[in-house]
Amino acid sequence: MYRRILVPTDGSPVSERAVDAAIEFARACGSEIVALSVAVPQPAFQSLEGAVAWDPGLQMDLATQQAEAFAKAVAGRARQAAVPCTTVASCALDPAEAICEAAREHGCDLIVMGSHGRRGLSRLLAGSVTQAVLAYAPAPVMVLRPPLEEGGAGRHSTAPA
Repeated sequence: MYRRILVPTDGSPVSERAVDAAIEFARACGSEIVALSVAVPQPAFQSLEGAVAWDPGLQMDLATQQAEAFAKAVAGRARQAAVPCTTVASCALDPAEAICEAAREHGCDLIVMGSHGRRGLSRLLAGSVTQAVLAYAPAPVMVLRPPLEEGGAGRHSTAPA
């Protein structure tokens, strides 16, 4: 079925649920996991006084270390489930592009990721990494959303209950 499953994580509860599901699915299919975390540089804003005490190199080092920690945490969970796992930490301005590139580079035949399931204006304002991955992924994408009681967007019915 699926030999290699890419699991992007940012350490959020939504992505952690996707990690759990991907590990369980990989164990059932005899697949391996590629755990990916992408460090995204944050823009610097200058103060009104004109002085900025900000070191972009240090900021990226910390973001990369955090990405490595997220990927290693997935590997630890996969190891406990006896699922082989490769860790990848990268740095990119566009996490969706990094996810698609990692899927190509590692020969992944499935991507499992979480989504907040935002709709309407909140989706437009927040952007959607998941939406971009769905549009450009080189492999099928399994998207897991949180249950409604945890803030996920579900089907809305206008019919009376």
